[in-house]
Amino acid sequence: MFFKTRLYFIGIITISIWSLLIWNYFHEGVPSHHILAREDLPEISNWWGALLIPLLAWFLTYRIQKRINKDPEVSNVPVSVLYGFLSALIFGILLSLFFTLGDSDIPGYMLQGVFVTALFLPIYRSEYLLGLVIGMTFTFGAVLPTGIGCILVLISAVLYLFVRPVIFFVIKRLINLVSSNTHKQDQ
Repeated sequence: MFFKTRLYFIGIITISIWSLLIWNYFHEGVPSHHILAREDLPEISNWWGALLIPLLAWFLTYRIQKRINKDPEVSNVPVSVLYGFLSALIFGILLSLFFTLGDSDIPGYMLQGVFVTALFLPIYRSEYLLGLVIGMTFTFGAVLPTGIGCILVLISAVLYLFVRPVIFFVIKRLINLVSSNTHKQDQ
C-alpha cells in the first residue's frame, strides 16, 4: 500500500518541480543562486532541481518505506510521518518567507530552535529532510536547501542519538543522588 502512495507522491513532486521550472523559463528565466549568497562563489541553476527533487523524493520515501516495513503491523503511512513531513514543510516555507522579506533575525532564531527541538524529537529522519527541502525549493532552488538540510540532519542526529542520552543519564544520576541524600537525611 505504501509503495503505491510513494509512487503517487513522487509523481506529484516531479510534476510540481517541472511545472515551476517551465513557468520560470517562460517568465523571466530560471533563476540561479550563488553559494552562501556570495557573488564570488559559483552559482547553481534551479534546473538541477528537475533531477535532484525527484531523486531525493524517491530516495527519502524509500528510506521511510524501509523503516515502516520493519513494523509488520503498520500497513500504511503512520500519522507521525505525515506530521513530521508537514511540520518540516511549513518550517521550510516560513524560513524562506522570512529570508525573502529581508529579516535575518527570525531565520537565525528558527535554525537555533531546530537544535533545541532535535533534543526532543527525531528530526533527523527522512520525512523531515524531504519536507524542509520541498518547502525551501520555491525560493532557493533544490541544491542549496538539500545541502543545508543534510547538515541540519547530521547535527540533529548527533544531538538526538548521542547528546540527548548523555543529558538524560546525567539528569537521572542527579535525581538519584538528590533522592538518596534526602532519604538519608530523613532517617
